[in-house]
Amino acid sequence: MQTSREDRSLGELFGDLTREMTTLIRQEANLAATEVGNKVSRLGKDVGYLAVGGAVAYAGFLALLAALIIGLDAFLPAWVAALVVGIVVAGIGYFLVQRGLSELKRVDLAPRQTIGTLKEDVQWAKEQTR
Repeated sequence: MQTSREDRSLGELFGDLTREMTTLIRQEANLAATEVGNKVSRLGKDVGYLAVGGAVAYAGFLALLAALIIGLDAFLPAWVAALVVGIVVAGIGYFLVQRGLSELKRVDLAPRQTIGTLKEDVQWAKEQTR
């Protein structure tokens, strides 16, 4: 015979609460792992696209720089043309690297959804023990 919910002892109720909290904590840990895994996977794919696209663009950029140096050679000595182009390109590269580093610092890998549900779970547990 099964006891009704109202007939259960305090020990049984706390036992149920403990089991439910254990299950909830396991589920939250799984959610956090899944959420972080998804973010890392997406970040890895984006970095892959960035690397391949950067390599292709770099090859084209080198060809354009060579053409620019050859074009400036008509007005300046070759070494001066190469120096001017090199300084300008190095300045642009420095700016882009700094911007990329600042953007990477803003990437948030924290499992925000899990943190939110954990806060809700704590509130629920407090209400259950009152």
